[in-house]
Amino acid sequence: MRRVVSLYLPYWSTDRLRRKSGAGLAEPGPSRDAPLATAVPYHGRKVIAAADAASKAAGIRTGMTATKARSLVPELVVVDGDPAGDLAALTRLALWCGRYSPFVAPDPPNGIWIDISGCAPLFGGEPALLKDLHRRIARAGYEAQIAVADTAGCAHAVARQVPAGRPVIIEPGQSAKAMTLLPIASLRLEPGVVEGLRKLGFERVEQLLGTPRGPLARRFGRSLHARLNQALGHAPEAIEAVFPPTQPRARRGLLEPISTVEAFVQVIGDLVADLVRQFVAAGTGARRLDCWFHRVDGGIQSIRVGTATPTRDPAHLAKLLAARVDQVEPGFGIEAMTLIAPLTEVLAGAQHDLAERSERKADLSGLVDALANRFGQASLYRAEPRSGGMPERSVGASRALDAPHGRRWADDLPRPGRLLDPPQAIQVMAMLPDHPPAMFVWKRKRYRVVQADGPERLHGEWWREAGHEARQPYAVRDYFQVEVEGGGRYWLFRQGDGEHSATGPMTWFLHGAFA
Repeated sequence: MRRVVSLYLPYWSTDRLRRKSGAGLAEPGPSRDAPLATAVPYHGRKVIAAADAASKAAGIRTGMTATKARSLVPELVVVDGDPAGDLAALTRLALWCGRYSPFVAPDPPNGIWIDISGCAPLFGGEPALLKDLHRRIARAGYEAQIAVADTAGCAHAVARQVPAGRPVIIEPGQSAKAMTLLPIASLRLEPGVVEGLRKLGFERVEQLLGTPRGPLARRFGRSLHARLNQALGHAPEAIEAVFPPTQPRARRGLLEPISTVEAFVQVIGDLVADLVRQFVAAGTGARRLDCWFHRVDGGIQSIRVGTATPTRDPAHLAKLLAARVDQVEPGFGIEAMTLIAPLTEVLAGAQHDLAERSERKADLSGLVDALANRFGQASLYRAEPRSGGMPERSVGASRALDAPHGRRWADDLPRPGRLLDPPQAIQVMAMLPDHPPAMFVWKRKRYRVVQADGPERLHGEWWREAGHEARQPYAVRDYFQVEVEGGGRYWLFRQGDGEHSATGPMTWFLHGAFA
């Protein structure tokens, strides 16, 4: 389900002026109490291009001449407008919004699109994401109205027509219901079309929904119902994302739409080659790649892959992307593909040892990348030693290719590759106090021990301030490695030293199995 945020900045130009003057980035600007407006030349006159809240409350409107505006509000401060600067600043703000989604775009003159599909869980849900966005924008000194909906048109309309003072969330599937009571001007129609519809008595969107489309389309053109269909989700609406100028990216426009896996893989190979050349020039390697598939109906599909270490190996990167193209739903076909690298790292050139004196280590990065992209980063880890007196607390998990921190398990005290957490109770036949088990029963199955080694005595972590060891400071575990008939090797322990009841209840547990 697509989810689009519309960030509306109703006083973008005037807020920028006040923020610049307050930050000392420009000459002393207007006071915060004085009404403020910007004006631009138009046919030999200066007309109001933007007005702040106080000016609008006093009756100042965009398009009004500056002379008339000053006659209405003598204390009005009129500053030369800078539309190009406003647009450039809006684009920079859109790039900053990339912290919430990689798919952002300016919506001139005073709005920003953020496609947060699939991104909200990273921030704790949509309410938390929107709250954080609203708080940061307000703290920067900008008035903001925010809405999120299934369609860009609905989010755009609600953000501008529902000044709730907080982010508005249109629940999935409710865009059509939310649009019905909004005015027809919320459909982003040309002013002449809106005026013409008003003359015919249309004020709200719901009135358009109940009217035959043919006569209206002949009179006002196809754009009327195109906007209506986009807002209701009946027609797709593409958003042209922006990227930081330094971000490596490559794009291929296709002469004919493609829809097969073989064609996708071919284009991916070309895109990767283009991107690798940029990596070489910048001395970087990819840690994350996003491939976007632009459908002919305006929709966008995307896949993402990551790497454990920076790389610019074209064959490896193309293979990772090709393994995920089966997730793409091409619809009526893909007309363009874009490959970007949102995360890169410095990758220095490697010098081979001509004398072959150094020992070559196995390169596992390719295997790790393939497994991590298939099963997820969280499913791939490496067990490593941790400080702890008890086995269950002496093993930790780290990322597969993290540098080792130097700790090692003792070679003479082997530990099983698989630990049971928690240990499972078993029934054991053994002579006290130090003889190994002769037989044990686990999950109703009897195991006869043919070889055994032990005991290895472990005392509880008496220094802990809470937990089992703190309550029983004399607790003891006697561990035995045993081999049973059939070849299975297990790690058993007895809770207690076999003589003193204060050290444990003398019950037995299975704690792990050796490979």
